[in-house]
Amino acid sequence: MSSPTPAVAPSAAKPAVADAKPPAAKGLPQAVTPTTMKKRHFSIMGSFVLAVIIPVLIAGSYLFAVAKDQYSSTIGFAVRSENISSALGLLGGLASLSGASSSDTDILYEFIQSQELVENVDARLNLREIYSKPDFDPVFTIDPDTSIEGLVKYWQRMVRIFYDSGTGLIELRVHAFDADDAFNIANAISDESGRMINELSAAARADATRYAREELDHSVARLTEARVALTQFRSRTQIVDPLADVQGQMGLLNSLQQQQAEAMIELNLTRDTARADDPRISQGERRVAVIENMIVEERRKLGVGSGGGENGMDMSTLVGEFERLSVDLEFAEQAYLAALTAFENAQAEAQRTSRYLAAYSGPTQPQEAQYPRRVLLTGMVFAFSVMIWSIGLLVYYSIRDRH
Repeated sequence: MSSPTPAVAPSAAKPAVADAKPPAAKGLPQAVTPTTMKKRHFSIMGSFVLAVIIPVLIAGSYLFAVAKDQYSSTIGFAVRSENISSALGLLGGLASLSGASSSDTDILYEFIQSQELVENVDARLNLREIYSKPDFDPVFTIDPDTSIEGLVKYWQRMVRIFYDSGTGLIELRVHAFDADDAFNIANAISDESGRMINELSAAARADATRYAREELDHSVARLTEARVALTQFRSRTQIVDPLADVQGQMGLLNSLQQQQAEAMIELNLTRDTARADDPRISQGERRVAVIENMIVEERRKLGVGSGGGENGMDMSTLVGEFERLSVDLEFAEQAYLAALTAFENAQAEAQRTSRYLAAYSGPTQPQEAQYPRRVLLTGMVFAFSVMIWSIGLLVYYSIRDRH
């Protein structure tokens, strides 16, 4: 027989059940263990302090404690063109104002930033002394011994230009450490800009009349040459008008031919009614011979027959040369009249068109310092520092993750 299995007391099994841990309920969050600051966290905080906090503190300290106040004078102007139409074209000569071409305003825009303007204003106001007044402000001031190139770069910082190409309006904001200096610089810019526009207008008028003046001078020289050539011809030939002489000689030749015909008729009639030894026949023959000789001589002068005229030139050659010189003179006179009319029209057009500088604002007299914008500049330093720090941090961790 098998031995009986010993009975287990209920109290003895309870401790084993109590020692077992109940399983975690499905779907419930696990317990989070507390974390501690690691070395890389301190490195990130240190880089933030170095790259953001310290630059912002330095910039803010400089702007609020060191940087001097700046005053701003505003001036606005535009280049205008005035076209005055003629009385015949517009019934009374009304004036019309129109905006100048964009090229004029573009030229003025570049001139305000040019070295020429800076030199002119510097000679008038001594810009180096004006912009080096604060004792210690290395960022916003200029070295009194700086070169003209450095002064031009500094000028572009202190004179802000706002140009609207659509309307052709230019606005300037002139900064200086003194209110009167800002006003004086803005006023000097206005004067120099007006002078430049006046010179531009004068140059445009000169260009408009230069070609017409050249044509007029050329036509005057041609007319003078034609008159001198005709005068020399008259002095050489002792004939004022060969055409008039030809007409007179042609009249004389016609008269001689008529007399010749009458003499020959009379001679033939005498021969028919008189004896052969009649003295009237010999007298008539001599008369006909004399008339024929005169006709030959007159034809020789006119160049109709053989031979030449006086000085080896017949009348036909003289008339041809005279007609050529007369045509040259007439053409030169017409060209001169046309050139003179064109020149007068060009002068009138140039006088009707003029450019001038029209100021629509200022220069204003500042009363309160508005620059530098300390809060705005400090905020910009903070924003740029945070951006640079963030980019550097992302680059660092991307390189670290690849290794």
